[in-house]
Amino acid sequence: MTRTALFSPVEIVDGARERGIVLIGDHARNAVPDEYGDLGIPAAEFDRHIAYDIGVEWVVRRLAALIGAPAVLAGFSRLLIDPNRGEDDPTLIRQLYDGTVVSGNYPITAHERERRLDRFYRPYHDAVAAMTASVAAASRRAPFIVSIHSFTPAMQGRRRPWHVGILWDSDDRAVKPVLEALRADPDLVVGDNEPYDGALRGDTMFRHATVNGYPHLLIELRQDLIATEAGATRWAQRLAPILDAVDRRDDMHRVEQFGSRTGPV
Repeated sequence: MTRTALFSPVEIVDGARERGIVLIGDHARNAVPDEYGDLGIPAAEFDRHIAYDIGVEWVVRRLAALIGAPAVLAGFSRLLIDPNRGEDDPTLIRQLYDGTVVSGNYPITAHERERRLDRFYRPYHDAVAAMTASVAAASRRAPFIVSIHSFTPAMQGRRRPWHVGILWDSDDRAVKPVLEALRADPDLVVGDNEPYDGALRGDTMFRHATVNGYPHLLIELRQDLIATEAGATRWAQRLAPILDAVDRRDDMHRVEQFGSRTGPV
């Protein structure tokens, strides 16, 4: 766990905004401000997926450097509050997560919930919104939003065979060419809306891409493949030319309203 009194809920990795790409790391870090201590759980729990998406920060930083695109990283652990959930989602602040009771989150008062929204969640989403607006203005086209996450090799006793998964809701503009490019490698097991479904009302992609009609996708990488900086670099090098090629497609950067499988937007 990274714990610091000098705490920022968001970090901007700058890049060429005229490229038209925005990279996002919702769960990039496991940091908690000093005042929250250890949230009542053993320090080792902050090394698990329940606290952050292992390897994602390395991947996002390396992708940003390779593509030359800006990135927005959440600076706080998802155990404080999960930025990839809607404000009304019951899993926004977890009290039990994959077998771990987070006693620092239980009970949680309405005041403390609002405080975490104001201090962590909303500043992060304000930064994502500002970046997408800035990229749209600089590129003069709809920004291509790419969110990077990671997933555990097994969950609840079930092995997850995918090396990478592409999550999406109803807009498949970027999804189809990325899936095609990844599946061209016969050694890769590629998931389409695996290991999760990309239609989650109120999540980051819904909030910043779906409702705005911007092309987007969420890339899930298996954590054992990016748990080292070397592994993360290899995956960034694999993804960079694919995302770059998709970004340069003439049909990619239009504002198009596809709606959502979760209901009307």
